[in-house]
Amino acid sequence: QVQLVESGGGLVQAGGSLRLSCAASRTISDINAMGWYRQAPGKQREMVASILRGGSTNYRDFVEGRFTISRDNAKNTVYLQMNSLKPEDTAVYYCYAVYYGINYWGQGTLVTVSS
Repeated sequence: QVQLVESGGGLVQAGGSLRLSCAASRTISDINAMGWYRQAPGKQREMVASILRGGSTNYRDFVEGRFTISRDNAKNTVYLQMNSLKPEDTAVYYCYAVYYGINYWGQGTLVTVSS
């Protein structure tokens, strides 16, 4: 089992930056994949970025070049650095982990980007 705790959300002006953190309850080098989804009001949850155990990363085109996913194995933490934020990035951001074929989710952290 994996518990995930996100932090780092908040209110930021358009063009600003935030860094989200996702702390895992177990060694993340044992976890097949981790990443971030987001859900805006009235919309479905959508994938934002992922990082595999081997280190490869994947981004949705709407964040490519603005967001960077990374991890610190020593801290069992995955990060999402978000730059050049836009009002349409406003959403609850959820961390996830895939461990032995089971998806685990954090509680979410709200990111609000004002215009």
